[in-house]
Amino acid sequence: QVQLVESGGGLVQAGGSLRLSCAASGRTFTTYAMGWFRQAPGKEREFVAGINWSGGITDYDNSVKGRFTISRDNNKKMLFLQLNSLKPEDTARYYCAARRRLELGVTLGDYVDWGQGTQVTVSS
Repeated sequence: QVQLVESGGGLVQAGGSLRLSCAASGRTFTTYAMGWFRQAPGKEREFVAGINWSGGITDYDNSVKGRFTISRDNNKKMLFLQLNSLKPEDTARYYCAARRRLELGVTLGDYVDWGQGTQVTVSS
């Protein structure tokens, strides 16, 4: 099991940027693929971005492709999500998640360990 703690959320105007971070504990970070999900009020949690164990393969939901970038630093056991060109519809609580596989996943069921989330609010 890995413990995950997100940070970096906040209030930003449309068109602005944020960088989310996720700190992982445990000695086996490199055996996990990682992902970011988000959940807006009244909506289901949805996939945002995923990254494989090495960081060499990434995938994004179409709604964020070209605006968000997922990355990881295995030496520091950190996961990141760079959010650019933010839109009001990006407003949600963002969650970091770990998958006990080397290859990335794109569905909720692919991930077993979750952080508490960090709130991103984009004003128009």
